[in-house]
Amino acid sequence: MLQDFIEILILSAVQGISEFLPISSSAHLILISNFYDFSSSSLFIDIGLHLGSLFAIIYYFKKDLLNLRNNQKLLVLILVGSIPLIIFGYIIYSIEIINLLRNIEIIAWTTLFFGLVLFLSDKRDTDQNISTNLNIKSILFIGLFQILALIPGVSRAGITLTAARFLEFNRVDSSKIAFLLSIPALAGASFLGLQDAVQQSTEFNYLLLIAVTLSFIFSFITVKYFIRYVRNFSLTVFVIYRIIIALVLLLIIYFPHQG
Repeated sequence: MLQDFIEILILSAVQGISEFLPISSSAHLILISNFYDFSSSSLFIDIGLHLGSLFAIIYYFKKDLLNLRNNQKLLVLILVGSIPLIIFGYIIYSIEIINLLRNIEIIAWTTLFFGLVLFLSDKRDTDQNISTNLNIKSILFIGLFQILALIPGVSRAGITLTAARFLEFNRVDSSKIAFLLSIPALAGASFLGLQDAVQQSTEFNYLLLIAVTLSFIFSFITVKYFIRYVRNFSLTVFVIYRIIIALVLLLIIYFPHQG
């Protein structure tokens, strides 16, 4: 019981924190799974982790979402921006190419490369905002970038932030765009996971509720304080983190310890 709880706590922390920071949640979850054999890890737990993040982002933006009836333009833009990821995600999921991309070497190079791209984008001037400058053209640009997040290590939050920053949206609004686009993305991932769970007849257990709850807590705290952070600071600290992680992984891959 205690061991299961500790494992769920670690997985929830990794999911909740890395899902909304520009550091790639899928990469971190894959790395954790590679280095530690978690007995409690399962399809249902993975679904629970994503649902916790989905509920957290919906709760955080509840006022904005409830106001979408009065701001149908933003609703349409978020839906339009999600179409490329939904289409390509379903295709890749259906033909199972995604499994070929889930390896440490790809994660290392994508973590490094897209970290540097994030750094370049964050140096742009910022005179654009959601209320006046977000339109079909800009949201499709960001949505097309978001397709790259299907590759582990790219980071969905990171690549949408990168695209928005290249379009000169300020950091706070870039973050809000990334977070709002995460709602359809997380909902889609949860739906596909539930489809597989039903087909596998996976049994429900209490660990799922724990995973949802802990993932919700970590996700909500991350979103709340990340928004506060980007009001005052650049994204450089996340770039440095990505470079360090990538270099460590590359050392492990290309210079393994010869015992």
